[in-house]
Amino acid sequence: MKEATKGILALVLACTIWGLSGLYYKLLSHVPPLEVLAHRTLWSMAFFGVVILLNGRLSEVKQVFRDYRTLGIIAVTAVMISLNWFGFIFSIQSGWAVEASLGYYIFPLVAVILGYIMLGERFGPAQIVAIILALIAVLTLSFGLGATPWISLFLAITFGIYGLLKQRVNAGPVLSVFVEVLLISPLAAIWLFGVHTFGWTGIGNGGSVFGSDLRLSLILVFSGILTGGPLILFSYASKRLKYSTVGLVQYLNPTLQFFVAVLVFNEVFTQWHAIAFPLIWTGLGIYSWQSWRQERSSRRASDTFNTQTSTQGSGES
Repeated sequence: MKEATKGILALVLACTIWGLSGLYYKLLSHVPPLEVLAHRTLWSMAFFGVVILLNGRLSEVKQVFRDYRTLGIIAVTAVMISLNWFGFIFSIQSGWAVEASLGYYIFPLVAVILGYIMLGERFGPAQIVAIILALIAVLTLSFGLGATPWISLFLAITFGIYGLLKQRVNAGPVLSVFVEVLLISPLAAIWLFGVHTFGWTGIGNGGSVFGSDLRLSLILVFSGILTGGPLILFSYASKRLKYSTVGLVQYLNPTLQFFVAVLVFNEVFTQWHAIAFPLIWTGLGIYSWQSWRQERSSRRASDTFNTQTSTQGSGES
């Protein structure tokens, strides 16, 4: 099997797991989202820790902790991804899975805006059109539903900031995420201690079920694999595929989230959603098409340069 084919299969599997993960968190609807988040953090740390030990990369973890600049950035990304995880869990448990899927559709366009603000990147015509369509979609929902889709914007912005900062981290995805959950794990452990000892619940109802219900305890433990497994698949795929291919296939994630919300969770899909979502999809289509053209143009220019260089080298010899 070709490496590119393996990459596509790994990427589709990763995005499918992410897209269907709402089904998993719906099973934990009666467990407070902060408690679910705490378990996800700790069991992810355990999962990534085993992976890193098996691959003999413990020394790389030590190097990250010696690099204070990288460690500082990872500390901020740890906060961002924790907020994003919490927002997703909360949205699924609260019946806002449609809004959650919208957030991950909006994310690429939020990333473009953040690049403009933080990195001085400039918009191309296609990007301007895509952003305008996204803004119209958000305003349409805000007007039609009588409220701004805050959960969508929250998920898009936190994940956008997370992605922006991750570009400055000199560590692979598995290693950096392990350090992220490692930094957050003391807070997660303190929270679970409070849940078990003092009955803390935070946002949501219910309380600790870990240890008292075998089925739910195993589901909570599985959150580590559910978090780590797709990331490893995604990392594997990213090394074997073009950037544009990765970007396009990633839309499978929010698409599956959307269908799960509407078809499985039976969430209301209003006429305002019916207007807003096609606007987002059109914007993403324009944005993706332009990105594909730019990458194709860059690849052609690179191939031409390499051919000319090779020809000149042959002539000189």
